[in-house]
Amino acid sequence: MSDGGAATPTPILGLRAGELPGAAFLCGDPARVERIAAGWSERRSLCAIREFRVVAGRWQGLGLAAASTGVGAPGTAIVVEELARAGVRTLVRIGNSGGLAEDLALGDLVITTGAVREDGTSRSYVVPEYPAVADWRVEPSSSKLKKAGGPPELDWIANPDILAELAADPRRPRLLVGFAAETNGVVDAAREKRDRKGCDWIVANDVSGDVMGGDTNQVHLISADGEESWPPASKREVAKRLADRIADALA
Repeated sequence: MSDGGAATPTPILGLRAGELPGAAFLCGDPARVERIAAGWSERRSLCAIREFRVVAGRWQGLGLAAASTGVGAPGTAIVVEELARAGVRTLVRIGNSGGLAEDLALGDLVITTGAVREDGTSRSYVVPEYPAVADWRVEPSSSKLKKAGGPPELDWIANPDILAELAADPRRPRLLVGFAAETNGVVDAAREKRDRKGCDWIVANDVSGDVMGGDTNQVHLISADGEESWPPASKREVAKRLADRIADALA
């Protein structure tokens, strides 16, 4: 999709490049947009058409936007793509949600830290494995943990293994690529992970240095054919080389 010029509005919402701040809240109901932006200063309405409403403003000096997507993935796709063309880079979805957990009640606040995505729209933006879900989560305590006696003992629960579940799914893609972040024994650990998860490739990152905050990375590609150690390169160059390899494998 072309970014378009500054004078060219987006086709549905009529937004222009650079017109919005970098962060926006998304909700389904257009009536909620006003509630989200109620405490903002310098509010301005940029779109009010059908189920779509876009408002921008400032809160404590921070530029923010709020937009409604209506019902369903197609409306969300329109809003997300056109907000991105107008300058938004961070999106936070807020609103109602159904839940099957027995300990959830109507009105509870749920902050999602990870999800197994089974929709179609988000797969157009990022791979199903993103965002990575932590391997473990803490079991909630039935009572307050006291300070006396030193650090409390925590009980841990394993989170769903998204990569392994994808590998075992009948709808598994033709090429399933996993990632590993290791600080030592990188290739051996990645080889074991590939066998255990059942994926086709593992891209192993050596994160013993400043990889998480830097621009340079070195990876090892682990597959059924063996291991390839790629030379250190910028993350953009590594991503391009990996994309080219995936395209060749699927050609």
